[in-house]
Amino acid sequence: MMDPRYRDVKKRQIPEVSTSEGARIKIICGEVKGAKGPVRDIITDPEYLDVTVPAGSKLIHSTKLGYTVFAYVIEGKGYFYREKNPFTYEMEGANYFDIERNPFLINGNLVLFGDGEQIVISAEDEPVRFLLISGKPLHEPVAWYGPIVMNTKEELKIAFEEYDNGTFIKHKKV
Repeated sequence: MMDPRYRDVKKRQIPEVSTSEGARIKIICGEVKGAKGPVRDIITDPEYLDVTVPAGSKLIHSTKLGYTVFAYVIEGKGYFYREKNPFTYEMEGANYFDIERNPFLINGNLVLFGDGEQIVISAEDEPVRFLLISGKPLHEPVAWYGPIVMNTKEELKIAFEEYDNGTFIKHKKV
């Protein structure tokens, strides 16, 4: 457990780098090409990137072994694996159960990558913009309800009781 923190990140604080292939990467958390995002000192060592790959280009990005890595598409469409095979990876979103699904992902789709050392994302006839997020798994149970996340239902019950009693926040404002 740690004290909760709020991070007010302004657009001007977010560095942006470009790759040799033309992809633009805004770094909210993590490090790319020596540029570090403004959100730091998080125990799960996350990487949180806002990536745009232009039409006709690709992004090859290294990932850390043992980390959970996923991408959530917010604009355009792209291929999120070298083989351009929709059954190479897990996908959530539109047409999840469709055996005839397209090999590219579109707005609202999420792809969960397997453990590896790098991912490849490419765009053909239009650009694709996505959030690329990774971090160290906690290997802990998750109990979630509304804005509160704990490890067990009993902890959730206690948290909501504390919230109702006004004792949920335990640190002092500075």
